Amino acid sequence: MKIRLADANILTDSIVDGEGLRAVIWAQGCSHNCKGCHNPETHSFDKGVLLEVDELKQMIKDLTLQDGITLSGGDPFFQAEAMAEIAKYAKELGLNVWAYTGFLFEDLLKNEKTKNLLNYIDVLVDGKFELENKSLNIKFRGSTNQRIINVPKSLKMNKTVQIKKYDRKQKPKKKALYL
Repeated sequence: MKIRLADANILTDSIVDGEGLRAVIWAQGCSHNCKGCHNPETHSFDKGVLLEVDELKQMIKDLTLQDGITLSGGDPFFQAEAMAEIAKYAKELGLNVWAYTGFLFEDLLKNEKTKNLLNYIDVLVDGKFELENKSLNIKFRGSTNQRIINVPKSLKMNKTVQIKKYDRKQKPKKKALYL
């Protein structure tokens, strides 16, 4: 099975794409077209690189210090089958899995392929980026409309369960005083 990524390599040292030290997999392809998107170069479904899923699995297997992986992009849910295989493999290795999507969690549950991918995700950041709701004082998301969801708990309880600790706004950093 092949997967289309924005880059043939994964980012192995992110601390902003989920909690802990993360490896980020940038999916290529997204049709949400959010105004002010952080990664507009990942929108085209024809660009990027095609990789065998097994090649990507090897990259994940070679990780050493990471707490988990993050599926981002583009939107990983446009390639739900291949991403499910990647997420399942990461879970087997003991890594946690975060994913970002412009879709709403409730809508992902309506499609068997996207619902299957959810089975291997620990935390989902859902909802389109909204430029008018952009904030630099919130954790792990770009706009205040986006939710950070505990996926296993949500699937078990059959309702959307947000992770409250991420709802607190971050205080702006004070400038350092140099003497």
